[in-house]
Amino acid sequence: MGIAVGIDLGTTNSAVAVLRPNGKPEILKNREGSSTTPSVVLFQDFGAGDEPLIGEQAKRSAEQSPDDVVQYVKRYMGDPTWRFDAQSGARYSSEEVSALILKRLKEDAELALGAPVTDAVITVPAYFDDARRTATRHAGEIAGLKVLRVINEPTAAALSYGVDTKTNGNVMVYDLGGGTFDVTILSIHGNEFTVAATDGDRNLGGFDFDNALMKYLNGAFQKQGAPDMFEDIDLMVALRERAESAKKTLSTVEAAQVTMNIYGRPYRVQITRDIFDLQITSLLTRTQEIMEDTLEAAGLTWSDIDRVLLVGGSTRIPAVQQKIKEMSGKTPELGVNPDEAVALGAAIQAALSQAEPEPEPEFEGLIGGRSAVEGLIGGPIKVQDVTSQGLGALVYEEGTDILINSVIIPKNSPVPGEYEKTFYTREEGQTGSNVQVTQGDDTDPDFVTVVGTGALDYDAPRPKGSPIKYIYRYDINQIIEVELIDMTTNKSMGTFQIDRIANLKQEEVEEAAVRIGGMTIM
Repeated sequence: MGIAVGIDLGTTNSAVAVLRPNGKPEILKNREGSSTTPSVVLFQDFGAGDEPLIGEQAKRSAEQSPDDVVQYVKRYMGDPTWRFDAQSGARYSSEEVSALILKRLKEDAELALGAPVTDAVITVPAYFDDARRTATRHAGEIAGLKVLRVINEPTAAALSYGVDTKTNGNVMVYDLGGGTFDVTILSIHGNEFTVAATDGDRNLGGFDFDNALMKYLNGAFQKQGAPDMFEDIDLMVALRERAESAKKTLSTVEAAQVTMNIYGRPYRVQITRDIFDLQITSLLTRTQEIMEDTLEAAGLTWSDIDRVLLVGGSTRIPAVQQKIKEMSGKTPELGVNPDEAVALGAAIQAALSQAEPEPEPEFEGLIGGRSAVEGLIGGPIKVQDVTSQGLGALVYEEGTDILINSVIIPKNSPVPGEYEKTFYTREEGQTGSNVQVTQGDDTDPDFVTVVGTGALDYDAPRPKGSPIKYIYRYDINQIIEVELIDMTTNKSMGTFQIDRIANLKQEEVEEAAVRIGGMTIM
């Protein structure tokens, strides 16, 4: 067994960390000496197949070679229809592109440690559904990693914060990254980290703030005679780079100059912080609504929140911090590095998740194990998470032919856990039940996802209206086990397991691992 690391696989930037012998996690620098690596892939073809370039150099190439660069792939995780067509003719799934980023992180970690990295805990947005979590796990496997666990990003950040500060109380984690937004409320008491509620939007982040600023800048340039840059892919990529740069500048100063050379003519627009804040008002309102919904789901008010923890690079935007102050009446915690907290927490979880209680002897003095972190905080750590979306079954509404979704495990239920609900046979002489397991909170089947099915037979035909109890068991790895109880005889009809829906079949994951594993990553 090699070294286990924690990986924050981000929409715009990624990071990797490891637990040291003193029980504290540490960010590992990449080959350029940076703490984070842009989640950008440039596909280069020199005649012998693709040689992907990952990170900062790939990001710099986006303006010159927009057709060869993949950015924000995290937004497409779990989408079975998405593919990137490289100039070489090869096609890549979101899992494979993410695996290239993970492979680069793995190799850089091995360079920093001077030892093989074999295992990892990878973080995901709390609001990622089943398909996206499975895709993330598959990306890790394709990259040559044993994925010990997929953990929610806000939970990881709170774990890092709690271990470092030994704080107690109710903590709201406001996680606004490059492509996703999550709010999670946890109670931290000594060694116990208990999630009360989580909510989010997987399509809300710095990318959308950039889009809002791009729209404003495009209009301002057009007033000066420039063409519509959204109609030219090269100009649009250049505009995105300028908008992102201006956004970052406005986090520290009140105004920024944006200049562009468009078809040989120079243009310049001054953007102030007030103008930028106006463009992102609707996005900030959306984060406010999610914060309020999460508080309500947790049964808490702002007076019950002791600290607000900011995670994700987009929380550096002053308007974000001001919005939180206005709502909560509290100054957010600013002593946490928003780019590193998630990876640091993942490293702690990696040390807790490895099968071996302590690292192998050859890594003594290099990394720490379970006892190191537990010694630092004063005892065994318990992390209690919740479901981010409900789990249920498709059934007919009583007395009708209308199919509805009936939630059995409500959103924000503790995991692992066991939940049950009783339904009734619909036909006279019914011989069994066909269970369609769903993920989602809506009663309308069109707004939920069927994640698996299973058929179980009765020991004898049952009259119409006979009670059948559905028992759902949800484990820490989010594998669902379904058991049906025939309430007429009070006997189990049997069980079946739903082991996550997947975009790629296992043989496709193995084939992708061979292909990605043989590539030269630059």
